Amino acid sequence: MRIAFGTDEHMPLTESIVDALRTLGHEVVVDVEDEPWPDVGRRVAEAVAGGQAERGVVCCWTGTGVSIAANKVDGVRAALCTDAETARGARKWNDANVLALGLRLTSPMVAREMVEAFLTTDADPGEAETIARVR
Repeated sequence: MRIAFGTDEHMPLTESIVDALRTLGHEVVVDVEDEPWPDVGRRVAEAVAGGQAERGVVCCWTGTGVSIAANKVDGVRAALCTDAETARGARKWNDANVLALGLRLTSPMVAREMVEAFLTTDADPGEAETIARVR
C-alpha cells in the first residue's frame, strides 16, 4: 500500500514509524518532516485525497493539530488514535484514511501496533450509510 507520512518533528519515534511502514511492506510515497504541523497535515491529506497515497500517517506533539489540519482537506477522514484498538475502530466504523499520532506519549511499540491495525483493517460495509452522512 502507498502511504503518505508526515511529522513536524523528526525524532527516533518518527524514524521507527517509517521503518515499521516499510517493514510491513508499504511504500512511503510522501515523507514530510520538520515543517509546521498545519503544513504537515495538509500535505499528507492532499496526497491521500489526490490519490498519490492510499492512506496517511501524520504526527505532531499531541497529534491534535495535524489531525485538525488534515481534516480540512475534502475527502480526508483523519483520526487521532492512542492505541491499536482505537486505530482499528477508526478504520472499521469511520473509514478513516489518515492516522494521527501524538509524539509526546506514544512509544515505538504502540506506534507500530497502531499503524499495523490501521493498515490491516477494512471499513465495515454495514457502516457505509453512517459514514456517508459524514461526507
